Amino acid sequence: MSNILLRAITGFFFILLIIGSLIGGNTSTMIVMSLFAILGLNEFYNLFKNHPTVELDKPIAFILSAIIFLISVCIVNESIDQKYAILIIPTIFLLFIPELYLKRTNPILNISIVILGLIYVLLPFILVIDLNHFSTSKNPLVVGMFLLIWTNDTFAYLSGRFFGKKKLFERISPKKTWEGTVGGILFTLLVAYFISFWSNDLPLSFWLIAALIIAPCSIFGDLIESLFKRSLNIKDSGNILPGHGGILDRFDAAIFSIPFFYALVIFYS
Repeated sequence: MSNILLRAITGFFFILLIIGSLIGGNTSTMIVMSLFAILGLNEFYNLFKNHPTVELDKPIAFILSAIIFLISVCIVNESIDQKYAILIIPTIFLLFIPELYLKRTNPILNISIVILGLIYVLLPFILVIDLNHFSTSKNPLVVGMFLLIWTNDTFAYLSGRFFGKKKLFERISPKKTWEGTVGGILFTLLVAYFISFWSNDLPLSFWLIAALIIAPCSIFGDLIESLFKRSLNIKDSGNILPGHGGILDRFDAAIFSIPFFYALVIFYS
């Protein structure tokens, strides 16, 4: 019970921080999401610190990744001209050079892990920062997206806890069930229906499609994060969030859902 209470308290303040930053505008969104991105990237690289074959030069990887992230955020915030996006490409290629001097046995694997960090961790947070430019009081895109993600997580857990019998993916996540999955999807659709009344600029069809995309994506995101941790024999990605683990543990569903939701928004715009 104490762990459940701890999770609830942490979750409350976590949600409050995200919703507050999104409602606060583009600057607060950029600050909070950038903080999560940096902490998440640090966690991701730390996953491999005891790996027998991956030998990351973390400071170099982190600096170059931060440069790429900074350029991307400045572009989506229109702080610099879009032409500077071209600088991202040579910066990525700079990741190859240190492996010439470090004389490590698996340079291709090392470079691949760094690039995976860019795609898996940084890209979703960049997309959230960009998405918030489309949000208004009548069109709460990012708030609505997170509400759908959290609804699926919460009710998939509760439905599975009370009704779950048939295992969904026992090899990766023994506690997930088909009953929980169906419950999560149904409640996500219900919340999408209510969000559509709040969102005057987007039709009900958009939010229902969003729910049908986000619900399975949230499940896959959770499973993929579990797959990573199982393959590395790690329980949590970090311990910064009491009762929840790390940033990646808390954002696992969102990380996989955000790119698909972003694509839906672009098609509807």
